[in-house]
Amino acid sequence: MSATPSVSSINEGEIAKFEAMAAEWWDPQGKFKPLHMLNPTRLDYIIDQISAEFGRDPKGPEPFKGLRLLDIGCGGGLLSEPMARLGADVVGADAAARNIPVAEVHAAQSGLKIDYRHCAAEDLAGEGEHFDVVLNMEVVEHVEDPQAFLMTCQTLLKPGGLMVCSTLNRNPKSYMMAIIGAEHVMRWLPKGTHEWQKFITPDELFDMLSKAGLEPVDRKGFQFNPITWSWRISERDLSVNYVTASVKPKA
Repeated sequence: MSATPSVSSINEGEIAKFEAMAAEWWDPQGKFKPLHMLNPTRLDYIIDQISAEFGRDPKGPEPFKGLRLLDIGCGGGLLSEPMARLGADVVGADAAARNIPVAEVHAAQSGLKIDYRHCAAEDLAGEGEHFDVVLNMEVVEHVEDPQAFLMTCQTLLKPGGLMVCSTLNRNPKSYMMAIIGAEHVMRWLPKGTHEWQKFITPDELFDMLSKAGLEPVDRKGFQFNPITWSWRISERDLSVNYVTASVKPKA
């Protein structure tokens, strides 16, 4: 497989957006309200995929014990903390410096041991780090070069490792929902949080994953119901938010 790309995945403008919101990560009514609403559905998918890939019983005590997991773009730790509670050895990495102290303080308050680092994926690859699982959630649409970033994530996985990657589809519906609806009408997110032209279609993402040396094995949608005000996993509707699972071949 190709060597780790030397180009940085960091987009300084994107980092600045999230630095400005860092203090609000754990406020369920704050600027990250959409993620708090989506988080239980994200977790259900992640837990199911890890359990299936590594033969774990999610209902058992610390079912992910012995698995080393990277939460890249960890933010305030909304996914890192439940993974740690499930027994995984968690590294949470984020290129936005202000996110890390927020995540560290909250983990300490929660009695959790999580290795939080202010760094990019390329830094971890350069240090020779390897993981059983990489969570790459709502990150790829914010990086400078998505293909190079996914190649770096592939180098971070152990053979047989699993990556769960979610992002936003690019079509008129996603523009109306994620840009007009979430940022302008509902004001769930500051205007400019997302750039529609950076959204990635499911077919494009599967192609990028394959080119990065990974084997895509699953994709599903995260569907929002405005009547029940809740999210669910959808087998067919990948029109706005969606998630994929891919594995690194063992040989």
